[in-house]
Amino acid sequence: MARSVRSCLAKALENLEENDLEKFKLNLNEYQVKPGFDNIPRGLLQKAGALKLSDLLVSYYCEDYAVEVAAAVLWDSDCKPQAQKLLKDTGRDACNSAQEPVPQLSTHSRQAEVQAPGMHFIERHRDALIQRTATVEEILDQLYGVLLTNEQYQGIMIKGTDQAKMRELFSLMPGWDRHGKDLLYEVLKKKRKYLIEDLERQ
Repeated sequence: MARSVRSCLAKALENLEENDLEKFKLNLNEYQVKPGFDNIPRGLLQKAGALKLSDLLVSYYCEDYAVEVAAAVLWDSDCKPQAQKLLKDTGRDACNSAQEPVPQLSTHSRQAEVQAPGMHFIERHRDALIQRTATVEEILDQLYGVLLTNEQYQGIMIKGTDQAKMRELFSLMPGWDRHGKDLLYEVLKKKRKYLIEDLERQ
């Protein structure tokens, strides 16, 4: 079974273009894994080819979770066909719908996608989040160094009101990928639980 999983992982990664493989490595290093698991160090990922990556995935995450992580990272790297094929080759596509073939950061992230097909939760509720998010500094501190550069962080912090800070934060969103939007959602869910739950009910 382990050889089969490694083989499927290696096959999926071997089919990536060089640029896509580098994007996969970057996103894999930043992917928010489940509690109890660690991210693969960037140093190990940098020189790894497809075969080595498949070994690292299985050794760090075991077989089932390695497939889940790899498929999710492929999806976040805009390699959706490879993600879908990996799930199919490993027999894990039966429990994934066409609209949502890959598990995301959490159940709440998946719920956000179901609610707004084609549009992320934070995009759908942009106006409400700008108007209703209080003490934005707590949110920014969680994003600093992960999603926000020092320059971006400082540029937001100098704004005078929470609304102005959130508006400036959202102005950066066109430069984010899916992972970045998921990260902001997770931080808001953690820090402003009741606000997010209220918006999810709408």
